[in-house]
Amino acid sequence: MQKNILVIGGNGFVGSAVCRSAVRRGWKVQSISKSGKPFTTPNGHLPAWTEKVEWHAASAFEPTSYQSLLSSSNAVVHTLGTLFDGGRYKQPLKEQNPLGTVVEGAKSVVNGLLGDNPLERRGPRSYENMNRESAITVCKAFISSSSATSSSTSQSRPGNTFVYVSAEDVFRPAIPARYITTKREAERMIQELCSQSTPPIRSVMVRPSFIYHPHFRPISSPIAALIAAAGGIHQALGGFSPLSVLTNLTRSQRHEGNALDNPIASMNRALTIPPIHVDHVGEAICAAIEDESANGPLDVWAMRRLLGWVQDSEKTSGSASFADTR
Repeated sequence: MQKNILVIGGNGFVGSAVCRSAVRRGWKVQSISKSGKPFTTPNGHLPAWTEKVEWHAASAFEPTSYQSLLSSSNAVVHTLGTLFDGGRYKQPLKEQNPLGTVVEGAKSVVNGLLGDNPLERRGPRSYENMNRESAITVCKAFISSSSATSSSTSQSRPGNTFVYVSAEDVFRPAIPARYITTKREAERMIQELCSQSTPPIRSVMVRPSFIYHPHFRPISSPIAALIAAAGGIHQALGGFSPLSVLTNLTRSQRHEGNALDNPIASMNRALTIPPIHVDHVGEAICAAIEDESANGPLDVWAMRRLLGWVQDSEKTSGSASFADTR
């Protein structure tokens, strides 16, 4: 069956990778974003593949602005989100301003360590809005559209899929816990909504770790390299690694009312789960749409298996390369 995919935030970092992968597969690709502008490289160039994507201006929070696109789509991918409340780090990141990005990121990290600002929770770019509410709004709209189409044609549309770009819990305590709790809340709600819809919609939640690209986000590559180097040392030390020891000592502790484990465990995961190239995220999402057995949360290892280049035995034996450099 021909895939018609709608990407929410298709001109963004992750969304553009999904669009590129879908175009390569010959799918019909539509994107919505606030500006409606096509993806451009940091140098302002329009890649050739952008001509094969329909770019639309719409708001994820206003289903009427993209309702007509949903009716022709059998897969929706939600890529919106923010790593820090307010999203102020995104502008210097988009402008390829490393200093500005570091400054804004450092401010956000300090603010997160000092405690959440209650006013941020009500802002339009808060974790609650960007990571959770936008996804739930789009999911509900897709379900409504699928149900309406099924009723009007007296038959269901098989293979409808909703993909939510979530995240691995590898960023605490540098990133506030609300980043991951809002992601997990969205996951649970999306799974519930899709499983109860008529006709049922398959829900997939991809959980990438630290995402990088050497050209589109140059600042991300050295960070990924540092994580990979530290991870290699961590794996070489095994159970004698300081983080492994601390994780075992604090394993019974939970964070935020048992919703998450302690931040030390999150740091430990950051050194055992490899960074992932943004193109591999896009490819894995499209592979998950194609593979009807893919369902629920997919971690980095599951994403790699979808791409056909990591086996379970490699993960457990430690023979897989830590850095995602393929």
